[in-house]
Amino acid sequence: MNILRRWWYQNRLKNSPYQVLFDSYQGDELVSLDCETTSLDPHSAELVTIAATRIKANRILTSQSIHLTLRAPVSLDADSIAIHRIRHQDLQEGLDERQALTVLLEFIGNRPLVGYHIRYDKTILDRYFLRLFDFALPNKMVEVSHLYHERLERLLPNAYYDLSLEAISRHLDLPVTERHDALQDAITAALIYVRLKHGDIPTLRSA
Repeated sequence: MNILRRWWYQNRLKNSPYQVLFDSYQGDELVSLDCETTSLDPHSAELVTIAATRIKANRILTSQSIHLTLRAPVSLDADSIAIHRIRHQDLQEGLDERQALTVLLEFIGNRPLVGYHIRYDKTILDRYFLRLFDFALPNKMVEVSHLYHERLERLLPNAYYDLSLEAISRHLDLPVTERHDALQDAITAALIYVRLKHGDIPTLRSA
């Protein structure tokens, strides 16, 4: 979000508890975030689960994590269930949209957001926030696949790189889980971020 847009929201939300979200973040934490959704189209996908965990320096604060389940959206069909294995009966106790986004907002504040394909997640979240709260998230974004690519470019310019989450994790000697859920993917993105920012990158091995 550019400076003018941020300023506009600050004035528009004057005396609102959400005004502080549009201040520049002055802390030293980030939030790794991931969403499970009903499709791969960020302009129509609906939220199923949202997870986030905080990062402070080279530590991932997994004790400070959230994993929110929403009520089953209308578009939850067999195709989306096949991807994330979350069924209608798994969502019977889910939160409504406003409840879930309020909890998320309290957790992330205006901290930068870290993730794998984080722009996809934020595009969906912005749709929800604009509809329910009348503003988009102002948080800066950090894409871990871009960080990884930049590090490798310095070592092997113009080479081909596998930028899948599994390939990045294997190269960085991070655990690779068979079944992904939103919280596990948020933690994996956090591990990649910490490794790239605070550790050495292993020698790239051929497949």
